[in-house]
Amino acid sequence: MKVYVVRHGQTNSNITHVYNLETEDLNEAGVKQIEKLREKTDKLNYDLIISSPLLRAKHTTKIINFKGKRVIYDDRIKERHHGSLAGKEFSREDKDIQWNYFNKKIYGTEEKITDFAERIYKFFDELKTKDYKNVLLVTHSGVSRIIETYFNGIPEDGCLIPLGMKNGEIREYVL
Repeated sequence: MKVYVVRHGQTNSNITHVYNLETEDLNEAGVKQIEKLREKTDKLNYDLIISSPLLRAKHTTKIINFKGKRVIYDDRIKERHHGSLAGKEFSREDKDIQWNYFNKKIYGTEEKITDFAERIYKFFDELKTKDYKNVLLVTHSGVSRIIETYFNGIPEDGCLIPLGMKNGEIREYVL
């Protein structure tokens, strides 16, 4: 099965370096990114779309799903829950620590990275059991980092930052 992974379009938090709120939608640039991405997804052959239920992912799904494919919203591919960090600014240093798989430090009430990874891994383990030929996933940067480790392993240094997708990017995996 081919799995096409799409990261939602840009949000204001993406450019202001703030931990996303779950209710945040795409900004104008994000809508344009996804309209451009729609040209690429139009050429793909997939059975259905599985999307994060967060607003920015739903909006992305709506834009690219002009073919009217079946959509399943799945909480397991929601972004890492930031808890008390949502809406707050982050520094690069904090983000490097927060996105290190081997780090034990927890900021506020965020979801532990190992719990987050387990959630995504279980999703993919279940997806393997389905009869789909090809699936398009619409999700988030943090989720894309964990997806990359599912297919290619965790980097020796544990740093997951470089594994994340850009807004409006698409990647292909074989499951």
